[in-house]
Amino acid sequence: MIRLDKHDGFWRVTIARPEKANSLTGAMLGDLADIAEAAGQEQVQALVLTGEGKVFSAGADLDEARAGLATDPVWERLSGTIANLPCLTVASLNGTVAGGAFGMVLACDIRIAVPTAKFFYPVMKLGFLPQPSDPVRMAALIGPARAKMILMAGAKIGAEEAQDWGLVDRIVAPEVLDASVTDLTVDASAAHPDHVAGIKRLFG
Repeated sequence: MIRLDKHDGFWRVTIARPEKANSLTGAMLGDLADIAEAAGQEQVQALVLTGEGKVFSAGADLDEARAGLATDPVWERLSGTIANLPCLTVASLNGTVAGGAFGMVLACDIRIAVPTAKFFYPVMKLGFLPQPSDPVRMAALIGPARAKMILMAGAKIGAEEAQDWGLVDRIVAPEVLDASVTDLTVDASAAHPDHVAGIKRLFG
C-alpha cells in the first residue's frame, strides 16, 4: 500500500490506500521509514511524498491506533529520518492531512497543497499525545499559539489559512499538482547529490 517510483535521483512515494482515506497501518509506516532510510543511503537528490485519491492521509488506522500504534516509535523514526535526509523533500498534498500523518509532512522541506486540503490533528479529542517532534516542528513553522490551536483546541484549517500561517508553502490546482512538484525538484534532481546535501546543510 506504499508505492515507490524511481527516476534517477528523483523518488516519488505514494500512500495508496484510498479506500481507507490513506490511513496508515504499522506495516505501511515501516515501509515508509525503510524507503526514507534507503533514500539517504542511495544519495537520492529529491524525495516527494504524496497520496492516492482525494486525501493525503487520515493519520493512523484507528483500529491499530487503539491497539498501540498511536504511541509506536515508528512515527518518530519516519519523521526523524525525513527531517535528516540530505536531499530536497517535498510533501505533495493531494488532499487532507490529519493526525499522525502530520509528522512526515512537517519534516519535509516544502509543502504544496490543493485548495480543498484540510489540516487537523485531533489528539485532544481522541485522547492520544502527538508524536514528540510534531509540536516542535509545527511551532517552528507557524508559532506556538497557532500550533496549540491545532493540537489543543482541535482547529481544522483550510488550505488558504494554512498558507497564511506558513504551514503550506504553495497552493495549486489538483490537475497541476504533479507538474508543480516536478518543477520544484527538477534542479535538485539534476544536481550532484553532494551539492544538494551541501546547500541543505547551510540551513542547519
